[in-house]
Amino acid sequence: MTENILEVRDLVKHYPVTRGIVFKKTIGHVKAVDGVSLDLKQGETLGVVGESGCGKSTLARVLMNLERPTAGSVRYKGQDIFGLKGSEMRRMRRQIQLVMQDPYTSLNPRMTVGNLIGEPFEIHPEVAPKGSRRSKVMDLLDVVGLNPEHINRYPHQFSGGQRQRIGIARALALRPEVIVCDEPVSALDVSIQAQVMNLLGKLQAEFGLSYIFIAHDLSVVRHLSDRVAVMYLGRVAEVGTDEEIYERPTHPYTQALLSAVPVPDPTSRENKAIIRLTGDVPSPVDPPSGCRFRTRCWKAQDICAKEVPMLIQRPGSDHDSACHFAEKREIVVTHEA
Repeated sequence: MTENILEVRDLVKHYPVTRGIVFKKTIGHVKAVDGVSLDLKQGETLGVVGESGCGKSTLARVLMNLERPTAGSVRYKGQDIFGLKGSEMRRMRRQIQLVMQDPYTSLNPRMTVGNLIGEPFEIHPEVAPKGSRRSKVMDLLDVVGLNPEHINRYPHQFSGGQRQRIGIARALALRPEVIVCDEPVSALDVSIQAQVMNLLGKLQAEFGLSYIFIAHDLSVVRHLSDRVAVMYLGRVAEVGTDEEIYERPTHPYTQALLSAVPVPDPTSRENKAIIRLTGDVPSPVDPPSGCRFRTRCWKAQDICAKEVPMLIQRPGSDHDSACHFAEKREIVVTHEA
C-alpha cells in the first residue's frame, strides 16, 4: 500500500447563508469543509471520524463530485476529477462509488432488488450487455450474502442489514476501485454492524478495494481502518495509523474523544482518566481564529488564537497533528468492535 489512488488537497466547501425571500442577500458562509488534505492508498481503508456536524458527510459528497467544491482539488490516479466533463466524468464515476448511510431511504421502494442493483448497467451498458445483466445481478446478490432467488423482491421485504447489503451490491456492480462508505452501519443494530463490517473486509480482500470509511463510532472505525483521520469543525485535527491514533494520540481533541470510549474491563476502567470538555462546538458560520479547538482546549495559549496550526509531525510524535502543543498521551481503549 504505497501508491496513492486518491489525493485530496486543500479541499474547501462553503455554503452561503442568505437573508430575505425575494431579494436574497448573502450574510455569511457555513464552512462545512475548510482546507482538508488527505491521501488514500491503493487497497487501504482510511477511516474518517469526528462529532456530528464536523463535515464528514459533506466531504463524502464532494469526493463523489455530487457537490462542487469551493476550492481545492481531488485527484484520482493523478487526474483532477473536478475538471472532467461528459463521457470522461461518466467513466470516472465507475471507479468511485458510494454506500449511503440509511438503508431505509437510499433504496427506491418502487423498484425490485434486481432493478436497483442492475440500474448502473443501464448507465454503463459496456459493463454488462443486456442478455447477461440478470445473471450478473444474481452473482452480486450471492457475493454480498443474499439469496439470488430474491431478485424480484422489493426493499420493504428485507431487514435493515439486508438492505445495506443490497446497497453494497449496487456499489460493487461496476467493479469500482474506491468506495466511499458514509456511516454505512450507524443505522443498524450492533450485531448486524459486525456482519456488514466483516462483509466489507471480505470484499476488500477479494476485489482489492480502497475504502474511505466515515463514521462517528470509534470502535467501528478501528476494526476496519488502516489509517484514521480525525476531523473537527471542517478540518483534520490528526491523522495516523490506527495504532498511532488509538494508542498514542497527540491532539487534545483526539485524546478527549478516546477518553469517552467505554472500556469493558473494570480494572482498566478504574485506571482510565476521563477528559471532560467544557463549552459547545463553535458555529461553522463563525469559527474561532487560529486553532478551531482552542475554545474547548485545556492547553490553549495566545499563539493558538493567532496562528492556524499546520497538520505536520511534531517533535516527539510519530504522526501528523494540527496542534501547537501536540503531546503523546497513553489512552486505555478497547480493541473490540
